[in-house]
Amino acid sequence: MSGHSKWATIHRKKGLLDAQRGKVFQKLAKEIMVAAKSGSPDPTQNASLRLAVDKAKAQNMPKDNIQKAIEKAKGTSDGANYENVRYEGYGHGGVAFMVDCLTDNRNRTASQVRSAFTKAGGNLGTDGSVAYMFERRGSIIIPADYDEDTMMMTVLDAGALDFEKVDNTYMITTTQETFIPVKEALEQENVKEFLECELTYIPNMEVTLDEEGVEKVHRLVDVLEDLDDVQDVYYNLKED
Repeated sequence: MSGHSKWATIHRKKGLLDAQRGKVFQKLAKEIMVAAKSGSPDPTQNASLRLAVDKAKAQNMPKDNIQKAIEKAKGTSDGANYENVRYEGYGHGGVAFMVDCLTDNRNRTASQVRSAFTKAGGNLGTDGSVAYMFERRGSIIIPADYDEDTMMMTVLDAGALDFEKVDNTYMITTTQETFIPVKEALEQENVKEFLECELTYIPNMEVTLDEEGVEKVHRLVDVLEDLDDVQDVYYNLKED
């Protein structure tokens, strides 16, 4: 996936986050709670929790909100029991979608996701029907406030797959296994601000559509991301 294409997607995601920050923080808090309940409430002892906290920090979620989510998970054994559910399907023009959810009611979530696809002219598929089109990757974006050669050597030595400068940022791609070592290597170089820091899915094949088709796909993405149970939406539209 080209850097320019990915940058277009990121710009769009950041705009949505700015407009819906409260809802985004609620989803991040739920992800933190689930991770904290699944293991140690200490991020240094719980890899899933550490990833969830790092993701929240990259979205500028206040530290108090993060701590409250961890404390809530530690202090309650009752309440909703969330589970991870993934839906796969196709949107306009054959664009492949993977929709990751955290839900306490599978029937409700399935109905809402199916309705979103149907109204957008798409359809849900079976498990694995589109997953093969995506690869698990680490995505790290930092401001280009550091020496480029130093940053490049640092992340490549730590196992990064790719490093490139796009506008005023450095965009780094890792494997799932080298994500943490690369992040730690950057921290050792006194990198303190992460604009994005998460494990994600990147398409290994992309679909190109005209402007009208792109708008239709984006509308489906917006509807899906607005659902309370939806945590992440991945799709293989080529962004220009």
